[in-house]
Amino acid sequence: MNVVILHQHFKAPDRGGAIRSYYLARALVRAGCRVTVLTGHNGPYQNEQLAGIDVHWLPVAYDNSFGFIARSWSFLRYIFEVRRHRHLIENADVCYAISVPLTTGIAAVRIQRRYGIPFIFEVGDLWPDAPIQLGFIRNRLLQRTLYALERTIYSRASAIVALSPPIRDAIEGRVTGKNIHVVPNMADTRFYFPTEKNHDLAREYGVSGDFVISYFGALGYANGLEYVLHCAESCQTRKMNVTFLICGAGAESVSLQQKAKKRSLNNVKFIPLQNREGVRKLMSITDAVFVCFRPLPVLETGSPNKYFDGLAAGKLIVLNFGGWIKEEAEAEQCGIYADPHDPNSFATRLAPFLNDASLLQRYQQNARRLAESKYSREELGNQFAEIVKAHGRRK
Repeated sequence: MNVVILHQHFKAPDRGGAIRSYYLARALVRAGCRVTVLTGHNGPYQNEQLAGIDVHWLPVAYDNSFGFIARSWSFLRYIFEVRRHRHLIENADVCYAISVPLTTGIAAVRIQRRYGIPFIFEVGDLWPDAPIQLGFIRNRLLQRTLYALERTIYSRASAIVALSPPIRDAIEGRVTGKNIHVVPNMADTRFYFPTEKNHDLAREYGVSGDFVISYFGALGYANGLEYVLHCAESCQTRKMNVTFLICGAGAESVSLQQKAKKRSLNNVKFIPLQNREGVRKLMSITDAVFVCFRPLPVLETGSPNKYFDGLAAGKLIVLNFGGWIKEEAEAEQCGIYADPHDPNSFATRLAPFLNDASLLQRYQQNARRLAESKYSREELGNQFAEIVKAHGRRK
């Protein structure tokens, strides 16, 4: 079976960023499929054979620091470039289109109409709910247009893959009669795993003897990382032996560093965006992984990679948002929740883990156990491949 994957933000493992779509493509290759990926990057067109995946890097610039207009132009440019390279698509048996952005679905609908190729649409974030709730799209006409586009894409898709149960539930309320599968993000338990603390690396980063809480990922508006600074300030005021590592890149990076400096937060260190190997090294000096978002309902529905990486590495999970992940982390006793409106509650919730090593160890072991039992990359990859193969023109 020939499968085309449309994903504007596809990443290779040796580069920073989320690599879910790489895992999915590899699962299809293992299942005997021929896989072609059309993605974008900040450079000229390139074609690369990557672990059995035929990757076409289209000249579509994008950066997390882009504003709304620049992002919108990038999304539209990707649709145009996919059309220009339609010769790569004509013989596909099925198209797997990945949002964000929602506009990837436009390309999938056009491919369906032009070539009769069915498509499966993956929904990782609810669009346009997310940009509307974040205040990026205020025009009512544009909002209605995007909601209409969303319904059209859902209705034309042969099947939908949701990354969380709440996303599935939301889609079921907007379109009827669709096959909606839940395939959450995956825990790479072969790459990330619990280890003894790397004391040499801890000395290198100046965190020897500290309880280290790490944030990995985008430093964007939606992540609300000023909350982490408030937590750090609370810990510093209480003279708690805690250091925060903020590792990533994004539009808020400079602002966050300036605020940390202005507040004289000596317990916060900023580290540039790392690839997977770099993140794994930092995990070896990390006690807890912070998963942080602004307190908005739509941001409680997602499936953030940093949560699953933290589980695989066997780290205490720290959350400041509600929803299904909070419920799971508390039920499985692998994470703690801090009130996003009260940073002082963070220090109170964290204190028992600083004072009781056995409690910390139990939560960390529970995290790893959850990763292995529920979010295995191999198991979820096999489930995904079966879904795709069931919806192709040739089965």
